[in-house]
Amino acid sequence: MEHLTGLQQFLKILTQADNIPIMAMMLLVLFFTYIGLKQARRNDQLIEHGQRDKIIEEMRK
Repeated sequence: MEHLTGLQQFLKILTQADNIPIMAMMLLVLFFTYIGLKQARRNDQLIEHGQRDKIIEEMRK
């Protein structure tokens, strides 16, 4: 019997045909989390530089 690590087991389960949509959903969650955190950092930088009004202008773009 082959001994698999936790990561290997996770990847084996994830790449089965009926779990592919779950993998796609996980990638989308990571992508949109990255986008949200990137924008939050940008907003924090604008607030630090006293440009709070510019946040709303950028949101309207």
